[in-house]
Amino acid sequence: MPPTLRPILDVARDLGLDAERCTPLGRFKAKVDQVDRDGGASPPSGRLVLVSAITPTPAGEGKTTVSVGLTQGLQRIGARAALCLREPSLGPVFGVKGGGTGGGEAQVEPADDINLHFTGDLHAVSSAHNLLAAMVDTDLYFGGPSGLTPETTTWPRVVDMNDRALRKVVIGAGGKAERRTRFDITAASEVMAIMALATSEDDLRARVARIVVGRTADGDPVTADDLGASDAMAVLLRDALRPNLVQTREGAPAFVHCGPFANIAHGCSSVLATDLALRHADVVLTEAGFGFDLGGEKFLDLKMRQAGLWPRAVVLVATVRALKSHGDGDLTLGLQHLDRQLANVRAFGLPPLVALNVFPGDTEEELAAIEASVAAAGATAGRSTAFTDGGAGATDLAERLMALLEAGDADPPRPTFLYPEGVPVLESLGAVASTIYGAGEVRLSEAAEADLAWLRQAGFDRLPVCIAKTHLSLTDDPKGGGLARGFPVTVNEFRLSAGAGFVVARMGRIFTMPGLPREPAAKNVRLRPDGSVQGLMQGD
Repeated sequence: MPPTLRPILDVARDLGLDAERCTPLGRFKAKVDQVDRDGGASPPSGRLVLVSAITPTPAGEGKTTVSVGLTQGLQRIGARAALCLREPSLGPVFGVKGGGTGGGEAQVEPADDINLHFTGDLHAVSSAHNLLAAMVDTDLYFGGPSGLTPETTTWPRVVDMNDRALRKVVIGAGGKAERRTRFDITAASEVMAIMALATSEDDLRARVARIVVGRTADGDPVTADDLGASDAMAVLLRDALRPNLVQTREGAPAFVHCGPFANIAHGCSSVLATDLALRHADVVLTEAGFGFDLGGEKFLDLKMRQAGLWPRAVVLVATVRALKSHGDGDLTLGLQHLDRQLANVRAFGLPPLVALNVFPGDTEEELAAIEASVAAAGATAGRSTAFTDGGAGATDLAERLMALLEAGDADPPRPTFLYPEGVPVLESLGAVASTIYGAGEVRLSEAAEADLAWLRQAGFDRLPVCIAKTHLSLTDDPKGGGLARGFPVTVNEFRLSAGAGFVVARMGRIFTMPGLPREPAAKNVRLRPDGSVQGLMQGD
């Protein structure tokens, strides 16, 4: 562990947080009592900045590293900054991705703890989710008053690990309640999405109560409240709802809280952590999952719509490697993808700042070509070498961000969504697919048509849409690339997340339970003699 870490209560004091509101969990982590956003508290005054990215390559483009480094860079130039990130899931940590705490000199700490069990939040989500699953099967076994039928039961079980063998399972084998079901990864649980969107304990309980677990023989929805599960679930989630405070390697405050899957859900840290940071910092950086086309759109159309917040700017992370990939090795061609993502940001009325995450093999000619292209598009670019240099490698980017924010102080951006609230789900789908992806048509499979018919019957077909598709392409095909236009996208399934407040549209081959690769990252994890952990991060 780096020797420069500060006692967490010192970090809290720098934010103006009362020590009585902080419960230290060791020296470097704390739970913070959240503000009851429904209790009449004054609105937050900080400036929110979304950190997103171009469509990434499989290795990722260092978005979290840039987020951490930029927060440290802001701190170095005298800005009172804070960071809000998602909690890593054990599945990706031991799978392909490795740890989710940044990299090099731009990490949140204590990284080992954060990447492993941290404060137990994901275990609490697993417990609450699986309690409901157990009560579902108890109801089915005894033929409870809910009227739930086995054939229409949709609530799975979850575990915080990549395990493809659990995608399809038979439970109750040999008994009268035998049925087929599945496991999802904990990050894909609707409970996790609810946690990230809840604004108070009362709101959490109300959202959990609305979870739909299946239907009656007449097609009526059966909820967690119908099964009498919602109060016990809320109790299990009570402590997990409190945001987690940690720090960057340079002592900047960071809230790492909640971690909904970025394809099956909205892929953002919690509303409560964001709100708390905005009440105690002048500039708050927060991430959305994957590229702007997938995560950025959901952050704005889903999280911001429900939270009643709106960012002041978008930092769009780009790399030479990814732009070359989108251009099949031709950087000039790949720059067309960057132009499209800049247009996507502007579709929401937000000013973009391109952050060039510089890798050792990048040439000055390549970096200058990207900067010239960004300038021609009427935007600004800055470089980050935060992986190697920490905050010192992001001060130029920080100064450019502050200039962008100050230029908008007199007339801040106003909420601009791709579709209004309450429109049919197909209209929402069409707006996202055509404007953000460049798709020419939205098609529905027979199964999706049946799902939509029930959503209409049950009155859920006008919720906002959360599109689950590959993060590697603008299309629903991972090999479709970042330049495609006019293509069709096909919805294979609609899943209702009534508690989270959206309908999930699944496109392509999207798994809610990932599998481990042939060579899992877990094979490289070791416990060092000093008690620290080796191998949690890529390249470690």
